[in-house]
Amino acid sequence: MTIVVVMGVSGSGKTTVAAMLAGALHCQFLEGDDLHPPSNVAKMHGGTPLTDADRWPWLSKIAAEIDGWRSRGESGVVTCSALKRTYRDILIGDRPDVTLVYLRGSRELIQQRMAARHEHFMPVALLDSQFATLEEPGPDERPVVVDIGGRPAEIVAEIVRQLEARTRS
Repeated sequence: MTIVVVMGVSGSGKTTVAAMLAGALHCQFLEGDDLHPPSNVAKMHGGTPLTDADRWPWLSKIAAEIDGWRSRGESGVVTCSALKRTYRDILIGDRPDVTLVYLRGSRELIQQRMAARHEHFMPVALLDSQFATLEEPGPDERPVVVDIGGRPAEIVAEIVRQLEARTRS
C-alpha cells in the first residue's frame, strides 16, 4: 500500500503530477481541491486568501479520505497545497504509511505557469499569499522533494525513483 500527499503552492503542478503518479503507481487519484466547500472556492475565485478556519473542515475531509484508503488497504495519491506544518500534521500526522511529496519551484517559474493556465479558480494575484504562507517541510517530515523545473513525466519518474528507494531501505 502506498499513499502519497502531493503538496506545493498553486501552479506547482500538483494535479498534473499527482494524476500521472497515480497512473504510474496503478492506484486511485483524488484532487484535494474537489473537497473544498463552495464558499472556499468562491473566496479564492474572488481573490481572497483562505483563513485557517476556512481550511480546517477541508483538511479534515482529505484526512478522512486518506484514512478510508488506509482502513481498506488501498493505495492512493491526493493533492493538497498543505502549505503549513499544521495542515500537514492533520493530513499525515501519525500516519507513517503516508508519504509527503513536495513540488518545489521558484516563484518566477510558478507565476509563468499560472499566467498560462485557463479555467482555474486561483488567480495569479494570490501567489504572493501562497508563498508567504508556505512552510517548506522539514527533514523530520521525511518528504520526497522534487524540483518542478522538468517536464511532468520527468518529475513523476523522480518521485517513483525516490519512493522505490525508500521501500528498499
